[in-house]
Amino acid sequence: MNKKQKILVTFPNPKPERNYIIQHVQPEFTSVCPVTGQPDFATITLSYIADKLCVELKSYKFYLQSYRNDGIYFESVTNKILDDLIGVLQPRVMRITAEFNVRGGISSIIEAEYQSPKFEDVFLD
Repeated sequence: MNKKQKILVTFPNPKPERNYIIQHVQPEFTSVCPVTGQPDFATITLSYIADKLCVELKSYKFYLQSYRNDGIYFESVTNKILDDLIGVLQPRVMRITAEFNVRGGISSIIEAEYQSPKFEDVFLD
């Protein structure tokens, strides 16, 4: 488990026999452009179907805040968040959508998805 994953706290899925979508939206995500050092702002949407574990919201907030001073590309941070959450939660299916604010006249939306091989028939959409 890496340093950032250790921030995440979990609790047992209260309905593991049911497929239901959990969605958390964080409109105040901040990281830093690794080239210019300027701040990047995004709305991060986490959507998942839990298997045995769910993420506790306060720890998830602190986890996302841990990127505040990290110089990291949009694509990298989106995939890193997904990888960390998969490693901790082992969900049935998960999607991270990162909608970055306009910078230099360009807006960027990065989506990364995971599908557990054990639950190939479970979908978010």
